[in-house]
Amino acid sequence: MAVAWEPPAGVGPEASVAFHPVARPYGRAQQSVAGRRAAAEALALAGSADRIVPREADGRPRFPLGFAGSISHTERRAVAVVVPGAEAVGVDIESAAVSPRMAAFVLAEHERRTLLAPAGGYTARDLFTAKEAAFKAMNGHGGLGEFMFWRIQLRRSGDALLASYRGEPVPVWVRSETELSFAVAIRRRTVRRVHPAEPVSAEPLAFEWGKKQ
Repeated sequence: MAVAWEPPAGVGPEASVAFHPVARPYGRAQQSVAGRRAAAEALALAGSADRIVPREADGRPRFPLGFAGSISHTERRAVAVVVPGAEAVGVDIESAAVSPRMAAFVLAEHERRTLLAPAGGYTARDLFTAKEAAFKAMNGHGGLGEFMFWRIQLRRSGDALLASYRGEPVPVWVRSETELSFAVAIRRRTVRRVHPAEPVSAEPLAFEWGKKQ
C-alpha cells in the first residue's frame, strides 16, 4: 500500500511525519508494530540518533528527550509525528464515521453551528480527530488535571483550529480526505495563557512527508 498524503496547510520544516502500513491481519499487535516503525522513521527525519520508542506504564509512547512525538493508527495505517523542542505533540488519524448521535455528544453546540458544514468546512470526524490530537498534546500538563477529550473546545484560528481547555490554547491542523481525517496539535514550551475568546495565531510549522510501500 503506497502512503502519500499532502500535509495540512500551514504546517512547516521543523516537524517530521511518517506513515507505515499495518500488516495483515491488521490486529492490535500489527498496529503497534506499524506505529513504532512510523515513529522510528519520523525520529530519523527529525535528526534523532535514538529511534526506539518504548511504552510508559500508562501505555503512552516515550519519545527521546528533546524530540516530542505522538503516534496514532487506524486498522490499516499508522502515523507518527515528531517536533524537536516542542513540549508535547498530539496526532490522531481516523477512518471510522462519526454518527450524528456521537457528534452531538462530543461536539458543543457552538462547534456544530460554526465549524460543521454548511457554516464551516469540517466534518464531524475532522473535529473528533482534532479533539483527540489536542487531548494528546494537553494530557499530562500539570495545571489541567484529569479530563476527557470531548471537554476541549474548538474554534477557528486562521487556516487552523484552536483547541482550548481551562484557558490553555493549543493550535491544531487538520487534513481531510474522503476516507481519512488527520490532525496534529503542538504545544510549545512558552504557550501564553489566554482567555478562550482571545484570538491566537497558529505558528506555522512544516512536515517532511515520509512514504512507505
